[in-house]
Amino acid sequence: MARSKIHVGLEIGTSKICMVVGEVKSDGSVKILGVGQAKSVGVRKGEIFDFPQVRACIKEALVRAEDESDVEIGSVFLAVTGSHFTGVNHLGHFRLPDGQDTIEPQHVREAKEIARAVSIPQDHVYLHHIVRRFGVDGYHHASSPVGLSGRKVEADFHVIHGIRSRIENQIKCVREIPLDVDELVFAPLAAAQVALNSEARQGGALVIDIGGGTTDYALYADGIIEASGCIPVGGDHITNDIHLVTGLPFSKAEQLKVREGDASGDPARSVGVVKLTDEKGFSEATVKRELLNEIIRSRLEETLKLLIRKLPEGALDRVGTGIFLAGGTSLMRGFGELASEVFQKDVYRPEPPELSGAQASYKDPQFTTALGLIRYAQIVESDRTPKRGFFSRLFSIFR
Repeated sequence: MARSKIHVGLEIGTSKICMVVGEVKSDGSVKILGVGQAKSVGVRKGEIFDFPQVRACIKEALVRAEDESDVEIGSVFLAVTGSHFTGVNHLGHFRLPDGQDTIEPQHVREAKEIARAVSIPQDHVYLHHIVRRFGVDGYHHASSPVGLSGRKVEADFHVIHGIRSRIENQIKCVREIPLDVDELVFAPLAAAQVALNSEARQGGALVIDIGGGTTDYALYADGIIEASGCIPVGGDHITNDIHLVTGLPFSKAEQLKVREGDASGDPARSVGVVKLTDEKGFSEATVKRELLNEIIRSRLEETLKLLIRKLPEGALDRVGTGIFLAGGTSLMRGFGELASEVFQKDVYRPEPPELSGAQASYKDPQFTTALGLIRYAQIVESDRTPKRGFFSRLFSIFR
């Protein structure tokens, strides 16, 4: 009988650091044993720039996760993001030798190797090679075509790569805690594990995970990934816009955004003024709601339109299920209405119904990526073989 397995996911975000401890039981169900959080300091646009401060924040999240879960943590699945990551689709073709018309395993391997060999910049390294589909003589197949008759085998991959030094630095920071890194996971792929079920992927869905410093996205259609990427814009940019326009300190601008902001564009929600008070309760400043909401809406609308321009041409036409919003900034009032207006699609907020043991607060959209790491770990564990995997090869780059 299969034994339960404990996995830990770590997300180093611009606004928060989150560590999730999950138990994958023998029947495949997942129980969340604990979550440790800490305010993030030293991270900008999803990337580390102050290592001592980030290490201190990770240690704080680690202690809280261990206390809550009663588990001694030694390794993590690490979510990574940043605008330096690129996701591309690449097709590999292999023509069978003369006299052969039955596809054999080595023919499929040849096609896969060709599809995986995307030309990348010299300072980049591969992060993920994801099989999208196979083909035989131009006809698509969802699974391996070994044993079929044909002359040409095709393998279609989604390949994600990023700057080597930045990836190495993320791993080094975690190892100095010290924690081992089981696997690196591009953040939007982790978020999609929780946000989308198989029906949503089949019908076409776009996951948008908008945090403090980045907006990550993953697009699925016909059950397979179509596109993924990261835009270096998030909720902190909204706060900075409010700070610049109103002259309020950054901390006050953040409070104003969270407590009073609305991105819907509804005139009825932009009437009157907001009064700010200091720590002693005295009046400090007033801001027109119309101005506040316009600042928020303009930045979020610009971000969503930047994302659309990053998608392959015509990709949105294949989004039949809708848009799934995750990340802390997705909780902004009226953001769902704005997204529906921009994309002209149904908009949803994901919940992880398959996960047990989680308190209600863990189902908050800001935990989508961290929880998704546990689901991703479950998939990796079920697919893992004794042979050396891609991460071992990546890790050997700087070991």
